[in-house]
Amino acid sequence: MTQDTLDRAVAQATGEDLNEIRRRGFNLADPVEVDFDPEPDDLLPEMIDWDQYDLDRNIAIVEQRQFRRSAA
Repeated sequence: MTQDTLDRAVAQATGEDLNEIRRRGFNLADPVEVDFDPEPDDLLPEMIDWDQYDLDRNIAIVEQRQFRRSAA
């Protein structure tokens, strides 16, 4: 399959203009190259849990005393 054939097939399947498909640069994946298109589970998360971040960096300057509750 040539690049032109691929571009035309993608343009026909998506309904996009052929020039737009060429601008986006679709390519055939090489099955030998396994890191060409990583699965979403293999990627680092693109979000941050601010609460967890805050907990991880929250370090007491002065050690706090632990209070024991008496069993009544």
